[in-house]
Amino acid sequence: MTSMKRRQFIQFATSALATIGLNQLDLQRQSLRYGKVLAQSTPRKLALLVGINQYPTNSDRFTSLSGCVNDVRLQEQLLINRFGFQPEDIKTVTDTEATRDGILTAFETHLIQQAKPGDVVVFHLSGHGSQVIDPNPIDPTYPLNSSFVPANEHWQAEEGFVNEITGHTLFLLMFALKQKTDNVTVVLDSCHSGGGTRGNVKIRAIPGGVDFRISPEEVEYQQQWLKRLNLSREDFIKLYQQGVATGAVIASAQREQFAADYPFPGFYAGAFTYLLTQTLWQNNHDVESAIAGIERDMRFLSTQIPLVEVPPNSRHQREPIYFTEPKTFPAEGVVTTVENNRVQVWLGGISQESLEAISEGSIFTPPFRSRGETPKVELISRNGLIAEAKAEGNIQPGELLQEFARTIPRDWKLHIGLDPSLTKETETAKTELESLKRIQPILPQPGEFPYPVDVHYILSRMTDEYQRQLSLETPDKMPPVDSLGLFSPALEVIPDSFGIPGETVTKGIERLQGKLKSLLAARIMRMTLNAESSRLNLEVTMGLENRPEIVAQAFTPRGCRQDDSKCPPLGSRSESGQLLSHQLSVGDAFQFRVTNREEKDLHLGIMLVDPTAGITVLFPNELQETSRQDPDNATRLQPNQTLLIPNPNKDEFVFIAEEAGLGEVLIVASDQPLTKALLKMRTLARGKKGIVSTRGEDSLEIINDLVDDVSRGAQVGVRRRIRTSQMAALSITFNVV
Repeated sequence: MTSMKRRQFIQFATSALATIGLNQLDLQRQSLRYGKVLAQSTPRKLALLVGINQYPTNSDRFTSLSGCVNDVRLQEQLLINRFGFQPEDIKTVTDTEATRDGILTAFETHLIQQAKPGDVVVFHLSGHGSQVIDPNPIDPTYPLNSSFVPANEHWQAEEGFVNEITGHTLFLLMFALKQKTDNVTVVLDSCHSGGGTRGNVKIRAIPGGVDFRISPEEVEYQQQWLKRLNLSREDFIKLYQQGVATGAVIASAQREQFAADYPFPGFYAGAFTYLLTQTLWQNNHDVESAIAGIERDMRFLSTQIPLVEVPPNSRHQREPIYFTEPKTFPAEGVVTTVENNRVQVWLGGISQESLEAISEGSIFTPPFRSRGETPKVELISRNGLIAEAKAEGNIQPGELLQEFARTIPRDWKLHIGLDPSLTKETETAKTELESLKRIQPILPQPGEFPYPVDVHYILSRMTDEYQRQLSLETPDKMPPVDSLGLFSPALEVIPDSFGIPGETVTKGIERLQGKLKSLLAARIMRMTLNAESSRLNLEVTMGLENRPEIVAQAFTPRGCRQDDSKCPPLGSRSESGQLLSHQLSVGDAFQFRVTNREEKDLHLGIMLVDPTAGITVLFPNELQETSRQDPDNATRLQPNQTLLIPNPNKDEFVFIAEEAGLGEVLIVASDQPLTKALLKMRTLARGKKGIVSTRGEDSLEIINDLVDDVSRGAQVGVRRRIRTSQMAALSITFNVV
């Protein structure tokens, strides 16, 4: 082309987009293998799952937790229903049972004594972490050792002794397991910094440091194991310095980060544990790619970064997670009980961004029936991850369930928690927010933590205390004290939401109206994301224009049902096996390649999402020749057609990454024309010569019209029903540096 291409500079949110809650859909080809369900393999599979919510109430050192016992339930259901563990081979130790002796005895008797060569062993611990001074530190530059806090924690203030279980002890226990098997996975969802609360999130840590000493019981226990293992102290130090004893250790956060006890819709769980278990319900990951995907996902819940350690030169990071392949189909849930036509369902495989769309009227089906009609299970209600449903057809306890249709509420509301820092302004804030359509203020209630229902954002004044808590993760520009703005549930600043000091609540809420509508639009958009469950056969890659590199990719594994060779090799890796970078540089020209592998037309929309500002419609746009000449067919993607956006041979524009930050792109494909959404886009594009960006009410209208288009009149009460055979909504997340 001889004409100058129009450079469309695309801005991205700052790194604080991590507070918004959109989620990267990172998929693997192994999820596509819909052959026979495999029987359990020969090696035995042992698991010890520990979760502690309740700690001593006679000390101000402790905050009781809410999600640790749920973590145990999440892991238990996953291991049984997805990885083929036998229920009798899983031991759970929770709350009052999880004393120091209870945990250590269970580890010895259930894992070490029973394990045989080649067996698979999983140890999961969710609870408070801390740090104690080590009288003989292995690392002289760091005199503290990480510790795990049992339910019967006690502190002898005079001597400073605590009866915690240190990382040194865990190493010795793992070394004992190494004598039996290397197939050992340890998952630790606790932290060793922070403590207390952050917004609506509890922190899994209690105070520790140089004033807290390893107990005589802990010293004696370690000496016993050194003797039993025939290890000298010097041998132990040398081995410890080399790395973990065996298998893989997966930690939910780095040493100086906090681990979140997170408020998901209707329940608490560890942010890391929930993402881990949900990912594994859907995909078959090696250790390295699983943690890489979860790390990207974690940025949208809290600032913690998960960590994996394996023995040197072991390559265990490329082994299947838990050192065993999944033994069943990918699924969203499992039937737990059946009584006549009423069933109870466990929904541990639902991605967190979709939870609020899995409600009354949502339908699930078993993934495979050898003969006869496939039954349907329709939800009546959902409480956390447990749903009550009615069954149409024969259904049995233990059957896995995959999504058939979800429901998007027409009147869904954004929950805004009112922070105690508002003090006398609280009633005014409540009144002002109630005057806004589909915005619901939530007040903290006595005896609740700290809100009676889950909140999506928190309206707050910036206080000295909040600035202190934020000091370790300070944004580039910390809002001034006494300014009014929005926090995430984890008390992270929502970008560009804070005003000037002393601004009244009335003026502040008036200023924030557009942002609240954009946030509402983004939340509704989250509910449509269904790449893991969609039955449409769609593949999307994001790459650099005129260069071969693939930055990121997403596809619909359940749509790739006819010819595996047409599907991407890995969602986390390139064809060469390298992890995809999900990264651009400022100034890079990028493009999307979208392939419709269906035997029918699909209608396509691509939108860049900045939940704090609005939505930018990348496709269709008025710069494309097709959009100008035939707008009614501008979004049509024909069967087995691949579309480049932009196409360097046809389009007179390029997408340029303008500045650093996180980007989130939503790709929607439907077998229904996007009539209402397109009409709204055309109205907004009228008189403009480039890419259309929408904010506030316009963003909300586009998303509502889009949901109406893909649901095409299918309603259950005030909810719109979207079938997995009709729509695919995929998300690609990337970082511009």
